[in-house]
Amino acid sequence: MKRQVRSIIAVIVLLAGVALLTSQSQHASQVEVEVVMSGLDNPRGLAFGPQGALYVAEAGRGGAGLDNPFCFGTRCYGPTGAVSRLWHGVQERVVTGLPSHANPNGSRADGPHDISLLGVGTAYVTVGLEANPTLRDQLAEQVPGFAGFAGIFKVEPSGEWRSLTDLGAYEEANNPDGRLNDDGSPFLDSNPYGVLASPSGPLVTDAGGNSLLQVHANGDISLLAVFQSRGSTPSRPSGAPPPFDQFTDAVPTSVVTGPDGAYYVSELTGVPFVNGKANIYRVVPGEPPRLFLTGDACLSGFKMIIDLAFDAQGNLYVLQFATGALQQTGTGILIRVTPDTSVSGGICAQYQAGARTVVLGGPGQFQLSQPTSIAVGPDGALYVSNRGLSAGSGEVLRIEP
Repeated sequence: MKRQVRSIIAVIVLLAGVALLTSQSQHASQVEVEVVMSGLDNPRGLAFGPQGALYVAEAGRGGAGLDNPFCFGTRCYGPTGAVSRLWHGVQERVVTGLPSHANPNGSRADGPHDISLLGVGTAYVTVGLEANPTLRDQLAEQVPGFAGFAGIFKVEPSGEWRSLTDLGAYEEANNPDGRLNDDGSPFLDSNPYGVLASPSGPLVTDAGGNSLLQVHANGDISLLAVFQSRGSTPSRPSGAPPPFDQFTDAVPTSVVTGPDGAYYVSELTGVPFVNGKANIYRVVPGEPPRLFLTGDACLSGFKMIIDLAFDAQGNLYVLQFATGALQQTGTGILIRVTPDTSVSGGICAQYQAGARTVVLGGPGQFQLSQPTSIAVGPDGALYVSNRGLSAGSGEVLRIEP
């Protein structure tokens, strides 16, 4: 189905994660890698709380097993989405019961994709969909839990959660990227992925709708940006050789605040995943909504970016789900971009001229397997969600350069 070309999970599931961690720590190229959380179900976004606790959104395992009465085609529903916390060396699930659908074996789940905290304890969690939201509405008539997909949830310090708003309904009503089906009807696709908490309301990247949205306290939604897709005018070429030279999508994944206070949005891009075609865009708060074309990128030259993070020194960490010239031909990689502050022309020019260093995943280094998130800890170490499409074997790595 066409929607699967654009959805973030469908486009990355084909990657074969080939490197398995066999010990609790390894040393490669002067980088120490330690497993600090394990046994996770499809781990995705990471966030640190103000008291130093590490939180990870788990997309769950759906309703594992073909005997599940809530299987639809190859996907099975179950309220297995969760949030786990690592605090004072203790790992525990502090939020449970969130919507999840996955393969019968629990892999490749859609559910809680990202988490961001505001203040002490209050968190926002995106729950994906990877589908037309009208299909979700139909399935919700049979399984009420389906109504929670394509949404964002507010989680209280007690672990109680509630739906803040319906992002799928926004896609149905507005179709911000303007894509159309062959018959001229709106092409609808919603997959809320990245989230960034802010005092004026959380920001969300809809990887299916190619948009950056802001959710206000009353549930209203504002459009902040749209990213060029194959339905945009002009449409976005893939830049691949035949027979892969079709138009493609942006598939925005993460949104973070940069050292200048602007929002930085990464993109996975749709198939065929051409090396060098994934960009990072700079969105200025308060500016009118606009369509970002590939030529508007702040930083380019990546592939399949799944997450971003800045450290206190202004270094930008870019986590790629895969490497290789075309399609998914390599494992994940973590790149540090150190800006050249001597360059004039603004912050984007400084990052463009900056040095790029492979921190993890390069030749002779520890190999990442389906990584999904990067966070900089209060201790200065880097934390990465690994095995992000696996049920029961997901993990979080601590990286000490």
